[in-house]
Amino acid sequence: MIKKLHQMGVKSTHMYMAGVASIGLSFATWLMSKNTEQAGLDRADRWGIFIGEWAPTFMAMGLALRMEETHRDLEEPGMGVFEQAEAGRATTRAGI
Repeated sequence: MIKKLHQMGVKSTHMYMAGVASIGLSFATWLMSKNTEQAGLDRADRWGIFIGEWAPTFMAMGLALRMEETHRDLEEPGMGVFEQAEAGRATTRAGI
């Protein structure tokens, strides 16, 4: 899923901004619900918590996209040297 988002052009900064925006939106919905609805403070708290839970998800997706942006895929052509070194290391005695 992260690789597909990266291919679609979604950047890690987009997810980080969405996380920060969800924190602000969480406060805004809490304030609006508290001031405009007659349901009371409990309902306002639920709205704020519900939207506030989006922030960690966006931040985690931003981190995953950052890793996708900065690390090479294992399928790149230059990785053959690494695989050969790993194969040679596994065949020695004592694994050194």
